[in-house]
Amino acid sequence: MNALKKYIAEFLGAFTLVFVAAGAVCADYYLRKTGGQGLGLLGIALAFGLATASVIYAIGYISGAHVNPAVTIACWVTKRMDPNTAIKYIIFQMLGASVAGYILKTLFPDALFTVYLGSGALGNGVTTMQGIIMEFIISFLLVLTIFGTAIDKRAIKGFSGMAIGLVVLFGVLIGGAISGGIMNPIRAFGPALASGQFTHHYIWWIGPILGGIAAALLYDNVFAEKERPVRKGNKR
Repeated sequence: MNALKKYIAEFLGAFTLVFVAAGAVCADYYLRKTGGQGLGLLGIALAFGLATASVIYAIGYISGAHVNPAVTIACWVTKRMDPNTAIKYIIFQMLGASVAGYILKTLFPDALFTVYLGSGALGNGVTTMQGIIMEFIISFLLVLTIFGTAIDKRAIKGFSGMAIGLVVLFGVLIGGAISGGIMNPIRAFGPALASGQFTHHYIWWIGPILGGIAAALLYDNVFAEKERPVRKGNKR
């Protein structure tokens, strides 16, 4: 039952994240279409960042609030999670993202073939390699922050959600014009599935996952505090 609670939490967290982050892109399109100013990149970044922080505070104590396959894989690679649990986490994350994508399709039908429900998209003139590099870097910074503020037991308690949310916000602001500042495979997957837009979709899996693994290995081998084995007969 405890395991099921974690999977449901990941489902709901992923749903919330995609619904808000991709929904902000759809809302921005609708506002601009009717002559309004729209949310703009800053508004979209704020929505994504604040949604991330809210999800962490809401379900972090239940499942760890991964809501991101890149984070889950990073935890698996560093042996903080067994493969079976990691796979189930990712499945429920993808399910939550998919449900969010189809609800957005119902709510914002005009955004289906214009902004593709907020799925990942490269900026004008941006190459796939540039997109992968951008997603690698901002995802690296995201996972590094997650390990340093939420996973490491030495971290100051209570600030992880805000710190991680800010990194997401900065990631969208910096990466928005290049790769959309996705930093999360399911953030691209849910809207892509609902809209049928999978052009260059691999970018938002390769970049975040490789960036997350690199950050996790760096943190584990450089910053993490290793447990010292206790020698027999040594009372210190």
